[in-house]
Amino acid sequence: MSDCVTQLTEARAALHDYMLGKSVVEVRYSDGESVQYSAANVDKLRAYVRELEAECGGTGGAAKRRAPMKVVY
Repeated sequence: MSDCVTQLTEARAALHDYMLGKSVVEVRYSDGESVQYSAANVDKLRAYVRELEAECGGTGGAAKRRAPMKVVY
């Protein structure tokens, strides 16, 4: 995987961990620097994920979301 996709995967995992209740999550940048995100700056983590998605060309190889299914009787 490319560095971009790896970073996106790690950032998404960190956001997922936060959403599951971890109070602090850590993301490591390509230059080796790491940043800890907490409830106070989760919006920055979300922005970072969006930034990486744009840089990686969208979903970074992950499946795109589909519209919800409608059941017709």
